Order: sequence, then C-alpha cells, then structure tokens
Amino acid sequence: MGAGTSPADPSASADGTSAAPSRADTPGTGEKAADGAAPDQAATRDGDARDDAARPDGAAREGAGDGDGGTGTGPRPSRRFPSLTRDTARPEGGGRAASGDAPAPARQWPLLAVLCTAGIGLLIVAVDPFAEAFRVGTMLIGAALIGGAVLRLVVPSVGMLAVRSRFTDLVTYGLLGFLIVMLALVAQPKPWLDIPFLEQAVHFTIR
Repeated sequence: MGAGTSPADPSASADGTSAAPSRADTPGTGEKAADGAAPDQAATRDGDARDDAARPDGAAREGAGDGDGGTGTGPRPSRRFPSLTRDTARPEGGGRAASGDAPAPARQWPLLAVLCTAGIGLLIVAVDPFAEAFRVGTMLIGAALIGGAVLRLVVPSVGMLAVRSRFTDLVTYGLLGFLIVMLALVAQPKPWLDIPFLEQAVHFTIR
C-alpha cells in the first residue's frame, strides 16, 4: 500500500492535489469528447455556408479574395467603348512632331514656328522701326496663321498646333490668316491693294 493514496488521505489534501482521476486518464473519455465536438463543428460549417449563400455576389467575391490573401481577381474591365465619355480625345495629328527622345521644343516645333512668326509681327507693329511697319507686321501675323494651316495640312503630327479636326483647323487658321493679310493690304492711307467694290461698300456703310 506504499505508493497508493486514498481519497480520505490527509496528505493528498494538504498537497493541493485532487485524488480524483483526470478525464484524460480515464479510458474512452477523450474519444467521447472528440465525438461530441464533431457535431458542433459540422453545425458551425453548415451555418457559415448558409450565411455565404445569403450574401450578395459582390460580398461573396470579396470574401473569396480576402481568403486568398488578397490575390483574388475582380471582374475584368470591359473593352467596349463607353456610351458616355468624360474626357476629350486627342485630335487627329495631335501627336509629337518629333520622336520622344527629342527635346521638348523640337517636339512642338510647328506651334513654336507659328508663335515666333506672329510674335515678330507684333514686335514690328509695336516698335514701328520704319515706314509702313504696321502693315508689314500685320501681314507677318496673317502669314503665320496661313503657315499654320499649311503645316496642319502637310505635316502628319503637329503636336499642340492641332486643336480640333484637320478640316476645322485648316478653315480656322487659313480664313483668319487670309482676312488679316487682306486687312493689312487695304489699310489706309495709301493701300497696297485697291478693291473698288470694297471702297463703295465702306462709303455706303458710313453714310
């Protein structure tokens, strides 16, 4: 009887140890606990499945992506052209006038050519360094616009010189340039171009 202790043994209660055998030491107790936990886990899985079925499709897809560690792919974007656009498309011929490796001024040389010519004409009109300077400067401005129309027609890509469609830019630049040149030629006094019916129309309007 040396190693055994009875439930009534005072030494066992003094040590703080329970004399009752544990559930793990009892044969068959662990298996019964596992069998009892299995139906609970199955019920939990069935409840989760019902919750997933009740969710909308978007929530189910998000949950699937989160379960994969954020690697789930969402719906692919449509390649169909949208019926409602929110941006302005680049006009025809609005690409770079030079390769992408060229510096920025070279890529926009058509626009810079038109602006520089018109700027020189404005400078001549403002400074008035010689006789008929206002007429020459105004004609340079008109010639710059006509040159822009020619560039828009000949050069495939003119960069920022392209504002609208090719036809609209041709009409706008060409018509404005032609009118400015004509006004410079018929300007008084001593016009360089005499148009009889224009003089009669002006006199009729003034009267």
